[in-house]
Amino acid sequence: MEYEAVIGLEVHIQLLTKTKIFCSCSTDFGAPPNTHVCPVCMGMPGVLPVLNKKVVEYAIKLGLALGCKINKFSRFARKNYFYPDLPKGYQISQYELPILEGGGVEIYVDGEYKKIALERIHMEEDAGKTIHRPDGSYVDFNRAGVPLLEIVSKPVMHTPEEAGEYLRSLRRIVRYLGICDGNMEEGSLRCDANVSVRPKGETKLGTKTELKNMNSFRHVEKALEYEIERQIEVLEEGGKVEQQTRLWDEKQGVTKPMRSKEESFEYRYFPDPDLVPLIIDDEWIERVKSEIPELPRQKLERFVKEYGIKEEDARVLTEERTLADYFEEAAKGYKEPQTIANWILSELLGYLNKENKEIEDTPIKPKQIRELVELVDSGTISGKIAKSVFKEMYQTGKNPKKIVEEKGLVQITDRSALEKIVDEIIEKNPKAVEQYRSGKKNTIGFFVGQVMKATKGRANPKLVNEILSEKLEEK
Repeated sequence: MEYEAVIGLEVHIQLLTKTKIFCSCSTDFGAPPNTHVCPVCMGMPGVLPVLNKKVVEYAIKLGLALGCKINKFSRFARKNYFYPDLPKGYQISQYELPILEGGGVEIYVDGEYKKIALERIHMEEDAGKTIHRPDGSYVDFNRAGVPLLEIVSKPVMHTPEEAGEYLRSLRRIVRYLGICDGNMEEGSLRCDANVSVRPKGETKLGTKTELKNMNSFRHVEKALEYEIERQIEVLEEGGKVEQQTRLWDEKQGVTKPMRSKEESFEYRYFPDPDLVPLIIDDEWIERVKSEIPELPRQKLERFVKEYGIKEEDARVLTEERTLADYFEEAAKGYKEPQTIANWILSELLGYLNKENKEIEDTPIKPKQIRELVELVDSGTISGKIAKSVFKEMYQTGKNPKKIVEEKGLVQITDRSALEKIVDEIIEKNPKAVEQYRSGKKNTIGFFVGQVMKATKGRANPKLVNEILSEKLEEK
């Protein structure tokens, strides 16, 4: 029997606010344990939470970017459960009246765009972090109360690849908006995946399992691949899939049962009595709307149209807002933006990826890329020499002109000087000359290489080819 997977993702993004959602404690990552805490986020008796306005604005911003319905009346609820890193014994979240509903995330899979519909997006506070060590378990409450948006997709994805691309697209958007850094390793973007399988053609959903403990896009895809195969195997053997939460074991490449899956009624949701309902007016929405930057898809289409670069190159360049800005600055006023794109994509990103660095870490300024390309255009240096100049630019941050001057790399364009070198090489290689004249025209490559070797790569390649063709054709 053929089966079809049905996947829905619950993504938590940690918002880039300076303070927590209901108190003034810092949200900075990496502080010593339990130093960013106060009576409010620790849930002490008699304290009252106060909503951080910036959290609401970030939620509105994401809602506008994803085409969600912004509910002008929403409220917070208490989600009750006991866990060591939840100091109050409940989490302040939103339940029946979330701030955002509907909308979708556009993904690009198999050469076409597809929109993944959303169920809802709601605001909530994060829990602390439990750390297990050989000598016992510890709890760090620094993260308790850090603001989150939970983005719940509809169960409309069918492959691990779609799920992976959904996450990448969502991360791209929240980073463009500046509301989340999307760092999965630090936990500022976390994903739980709900997955079930059913016979192809069936419309009724199968029993789902929830997957946790996935800290990279690749792990999400691998965990889904494994779980889909596991569920199909269970059904093929006549068994029943149990509704449960399962952990992804990265080392073994398997999912393992953690606990039976809770239903919403088990959390005993009820409106939080300490927080008044949230009311959003049109003026507030319009103000936030004016702050939304050009989003990845819009930027990609503009790059192709305005700069005339290849779509696949534009897709990479618009992956990060900082990279897109870098390209635009480098291409400013230059006649062939595709050439600039080529240098950034092949050379600059090559060096950065090798050292696992981001575009923000590059020592090369955008205008230096443009200056290097202009040196090649003017014939001052060859393309080959430009690569060695680029390497030094990356290592030292020096301007290309300065490197060319210091190292005496200016291209030889003196025809008479090059003719003299060519004559010497032809004279030393009579057999190769004979081969060329007998019809093996590709032998010219050998001569070009010899000239380049003799000039340490400084000879103008076009002129060298021209002189060699003339000389080799002489009787």
